[in-house]
Amino acid sequence: MTLHPFVAAMLEQLKGRPALSSGSPEDARAMVAAARAVIGQGPAMAEVRDIQVPTRAGSIAARHFRPTDAPAGLLVYLHGGGWVVGALDDYDTLARTLAAQSGCSVLLPDYRLAPEHQFPAGLDDAVDALTHGRELAGPATPLLVAGDSAGANLAAVAARKLRGKVALAGQALIYPVADCDFGRPSYHAYGAGLPLTRDDMVWFFRHYAPEAQWTSPDIAPLRAADDLAGLPPTLVVLAECDVLADEGRAFADALERAGVPVMRRTAEGVTHGFIRLHNLFDVAAREVEAVAEFAARASRVAG
Repeated sequence: MTLHPFVAAMLEQLKGRPALSSGSPEDARAMVAAARAVIGQGPAMAEVRDIQVPTRAGSIAARHFRPTDAPAGLLVYLHGGGWVVGALDDYDTLARTLAAQSGCSVLLPDYRLAPEHQFPAGLDDAVDALTHGRELAGPATPLLVAGDSAGANLAAVAARKLRGKVALAGQALIYPVADCDFGRPSYHAYGAGLPLTRDDMVWFFRHYAPEAQWTSPDIAPLRAADDLAGLPPTLVVLAECDVLADEGRAFADALERAGVPVMRRTAEGVTHGFIRLHNLFDVAAREVEAVAEFAARASRVAG
């Protein structure tokens, strides 16, 4: 494993930091929030609004980023964090950057988190946010979905559940949680000493849902490998040094077998969670640009 110099230096600085799974969910959320100052700010927008998105359970908060008066599409972005951590302010910079580079508006839902709200609460919110995104965009504006890690998991499952009901121009999945198999080779290769460990993933799953439900295709979308036909063109972005790398590749393979157009990218020398660091080093910046270009192109094709 040869790490990018920035990643290697970052890991050296983080030596001794507790693992995400070493404390409570509140502790993990505070650790993620502490990175906001380091990540920096995103581009200015034509308009940023905090709104309420109606859901089957009532409503959730969301932030709508509009880069121009005539956006090319609407991208619903579901943030990562193992279904347990992550907030609007943690992903504000990334959402702004994607909006500015793609020309699409971005809707960032604050879906409910576990363990306070276990499966399927977060998934229900993701499905409802996409449905509301269709209403928010209007009938003539292309709608897309994207997410990273557990957010990519929610995006992939929501896209399948809404297939045939809500038309999507594309989906972008950044190092998605696609399965619940902790014995894959990438788990053995990268399961310790990096920002996301095997123990972290088990901790996240245990907070999200009872173990008996982990193999549900609504939690492990790779288990729906025979039911992926008709999904929109998909971009899969993986981190080379990531416990989730193998299942991400397997999910891309399954999509291709189902006839879904798939574009694949692997960011070499980087670890899970790199996408939020796009203001800080070149590889992360390139992958955000790739996601933005995918969204812009998919919007043009659909429009």
